[in-house]
Amino acid sequence: MRFTENFIQEVVDRTDIEELIGRYTELKRSGSNLMGRCPFHSEKTPSFSVSPTKKMFFCFGCHAGGSAITFVQKAENLDFPDAVEYLATRAGIPLPKESEAAVPNAGPSRRRVMEMNLEAAKYFRSCLFDPQIGAAGMRYFHEERGLSIATVKHFGLGFAPDGFGGLTNHMRRLGYTEDELIAACLCGRSQKTGRAYDYFRNRVMFPIIDPAGNIVAFGGRVLDDSKPKYLNSSDTAAFKKSKHLFALNFAKNGCAEKMILCEGYMDVIALHAAGFEYAVATLGTAITADHARVFSKYTKKVIISYDSDEAGQNAANKAMRMLGEVGIDVRVLKLNGAKDPDEFIRKFGADRFRQTLEQSRTGFDHKAEQVYARYDLSIGADKIKASNEICTLIASYWSAVEREVYLAQASARLELPLAVLKNSVEQLRGKQARAYAAKQSRDAVATVKNFGDRINPDAAKDPRAASAEETVIGLLLLMDEHREAVAKGSVALSEEDFVTPFNRRVFAAVMRLHEQRGSVPYELLGMEFSPDEIGRIERAEVMRRQLSQNGADVFGSAVETLKDAKKKEALQTGNLSDRLAYLREKNAKLHKGKAEKHED
Repeated sequence: MRFTENFIQEVVDRTDIEELIGRYTELKRSGSNLMGRCPFHSEKTPSFSVSPTKKMFFCFGCHAGGSAITFVQKAENLDFPDAVEYLATRAGIPLPKESEAAVPNAGPSRRRVMEMNLEAAKYFRSCLFDPQIGAAGMRYFHEERGLSIATVKHFGLGFAPDGFGGLTNHMRRLGYTEDELIAACLCGRSQKTGRAYDYFRNRVMFPIIDPAGNIVAFGGRVLDDSKPKYLNSSDTAAFKKSKHLFALNFAKNGCAEKMILCEGYMDVIALHAAGFEYAVATLGTAITADHARVFSKYTKKVIISYDSDEAGQNAANKAMRMLGEVGIDVRVLKLNGAKDPDEFIRKFGADRFRQTLEQSRTGFDHKAEQVYARYDLSIGADKIKASNEICTLIASYWSAVEREVYLAQASARLELPLAVLKNSVEQLRGKQARAYAAKQSRDAVATVKNFGDRINPDAAKDPRAASAEETVIGLLLLMDEHREAVAKGSVALSEEDFVTPFNRRVFAAVMRLHEQRGSVPYELLGMEFSPDEIGRIERAEVMRRQLSQNGADVFGSAVETLKDAKKKEALQTGNLSDRLAYLREKNAKLHKGKAEKHED
């Protein structure tokens, strides 16, 4: 879908960026701007700034930035046209009638993928309710798992028959191409025959629905001994498994007080059927930082209910850390007599689960009990090992109040003086602080040298030139007169003067918008740059805005440095006479500078 520049500008103008972003993170007034904790990375100290007047946001921590469109792209995992449509619909702006345009080799759009998923879900559902085709699936849901027909319909559950082309043929009859179906992860292509085949076969099907009610993907559980037991859609234009939670479309309506995090689809469905409609699960993957930030949008407390085996407990430990980093109060549920919530409810009922839920333990209590269970505290050597692990655990907590409370508990349990344990914790925290400072120093050096730069990887080849490019880009964005000087030719600067392809693209886009509009709206830059690239572009302007010297002399000096670097690059492959001429020119400039300084 394509939109005119004027339509995009209208969408941004009519979007209240403060209200939009305020739904994702708490914002507080700080002068003319607003500050909050960044919704795109974990942080304890707010570094995320929103400017209502400029209609822009920028994070000084992870350098995410841009317009309302960029924010929605990152927050909702949308491409640029879908983010524009999302904001237009939100603002009540009618979409242009002639807005769709085919983009060669771009693959199906997010909306097209969701349309295919809806038709696939209808197909899977019809198969499940067909007595001849779906008997095995219905037997699994109804008899083995005890789900009512109402629950099956509520979650839109289905069945994928054990055949290679049932869904593929059905979707082709509806007008979808094989390439589209492959891109939507509904079918694959045989390497031997080249024929398309159904991706999900002989599996009960779980549609994955986003908070807006769109079917974005599927999960399928096998009904025989085939591997893998669970098969999930790969990432598509409509879906990223690291950002979606199963049943969040239902849980979001009643999760302000707390949410339950489970491992599997059936755990969540069993909990919802029993009245605990604030349960969700990750999608066949361990919890990610993106998942944690999704949780932080909807609730302040998460109770983890993972399987009781070793793998489940290790996953719970990771989830505790991830969720704690975004400020969520984390609890852990211990289920005695069952391996997971589904089995527990079927054995003991909803009331017993509710009582157990009220007895959930803090993350520290859960981890500490794991440590104590590994050692015999009546043996001196074991007590030393346990105390070292407990002190390391306590040292990891950022809050001094929490550390004091946990130290008191540990002192009583280990029968060791509080002062001794506290001293060990402070020593560990000092060691952690030194290690963190060393890492920050290493990261800073790497940043200066541009190592690991995913946005502009060529910057590492010539850090000095890349720095000059950033200065030039920042000044062009910051001040109209610099762009006008380039446009009129009073400052000789062109795309060929840039060393890195990324900054060359930015320069070309900035000057084109200046020629067309006399300004450089970030929402229009977003038409040709990714959200991460927009953040990098805005960083260049933000960094210059924080400096007091941004006049013509600074701009001219940066341009000269850039041209010099470009000339040096060209001469590396030139002949000897060209190189000698370059060195004589550099030497003359050096002597001229010294002479001028002497006269002063």
